[in-house]
Amino acid sequence: MELKDLYGAGANKQEFACRAEKLSAQFESLTGKKPECFYSSSGRAEICGNHTDHNHGKVLVAAISCDVLAAVAKTDDGVISIHSVGFPPFSLKVTDLEVNKAEYGKSVALARGVVKAIKDRGYDVGGFTAVTESTIFRGAGVSSSAAFELLISEILNDLYLGGALGKVDKAIISQFAENVYFGKPCGLLDQSGISLGGINKIDFCDPSAPVIETLAAPEGYTLVITNTGGSHAALTEHYAAIKTEMHEVANCFGKQFLRDVDVKEFYAAIPELRKKVSERAILRACHFYEENDRVDAAAAALKAGKTAGFLQAIEESGKSSLNCLQNCFVPGSCEQPVTLAIHISDKIMKDGAVRVHGGGFAGTILAYLADAEVGNYVAEMSGIFGKENVFTANVRKPGAIRLDMDELLK
Repeated sequence: MELKDLYGAGANKQEFACRAEKLSAQFESLTGKKPECFYSSSGRAEICGNHTDHNHGKVLVAAISCDVLAAVAKTDDGVISIHSVGFPPFSLKVTDLEVNKAEYGKSVALARGVVKAIKDRGYDVGGFTAVTESTIFRGAGVSSSAAFELLISEILNDLYLGGALGKVDKAIISQFAENVYFGKPCGLLDQSGISLGGINKIDFCDPSAPVIETLAAPEGYTLVITNTGGSHAALTEHYAAIKTEMHEVANCFGKQFLRDVDVKEFYAAIPELRKKVSERAILRACHFYEENDRVDAAAAALKAGKTAGFLQAIEESGKSSLNCLQNCFVPGSCEQPVTLAIHISDKIMKDGAVRVHGGGFAGTILAYLADAEVGNYVAEMSGIFGKENVFTANVRKPGAIRLDMDELLK
């Protein structure tokens, strides 16, 4: 594996070496010894399939070139100690695995949940010390929490299990940690995208055995993510409402998930549904069914080399998220940076597509546009949202992994 597989063709070996050396020095200052190994876990870009995974839908997702980098050493005391640059450190015993609601929303909860899920599978794990540093936007839609979960999963998988856990296993374990211990009712998109690496179409009809199809990115086009402002930290109730309302519609048909309700039966029943659930819930169900079709269309276009069809599916996904899913701004709020960013993007771009990225309501948008337009687009968006909030992302080939530093830096 080469550095470009992690960070793209423009990856700078000297900059990465400095980053690793700084992290190693922090580890040595903290523990009095050098780290034994390094691990990396990436952010992810949701290309298409907005809020479909939690109802067993379809998604198009990519691991991208920002990451959490960790310097690690195994310990024999049964304690996991993690020191993340810029955040309070925490420790936990691998035998202390009760859910603690006071830990909801905290990193310690994610680590505790990962250990619990691994142990529930019949494995035994022990302690380690890690110092981590991240280039992932926190709380802005590229899944810093999922990256952290997958990092812990892979460290334990490598140090104690000999790599016994597969990529889907690690994704499911990480989702459990976020749902049960972190208190966030996410689907499986984030964790799967990071764990698998590359670009993948994933069908969650059976979440325990998702159908995965690996795809190639369109040539001559670049992914740009803009952090429009606002944190996802206070938006859990809005995310939860999307899932809850979709379930409410499914329940009207005696089902738990929309995927188990026939689409024709759903549309035929709308007059009666209006007497049982809100129009917003019906619109969100419409989005679910139509978004699954868009994922199929985007994947088919990529395989056929028809970039225009791929971009059309992304653009239509964005319009559906705005009009049907209604997750481009917080209800009742006049602060609408995501909607503004989408509107400005549509005015700037001539050959590309734009949509809300991730959970929505605040945070990021995603644009896929022709390489020739990237410079102007980045400049325009930087002028509005700040240069530090606009970045070009590369698709990252591997998922969360242990790094061979000698190979990367040779």
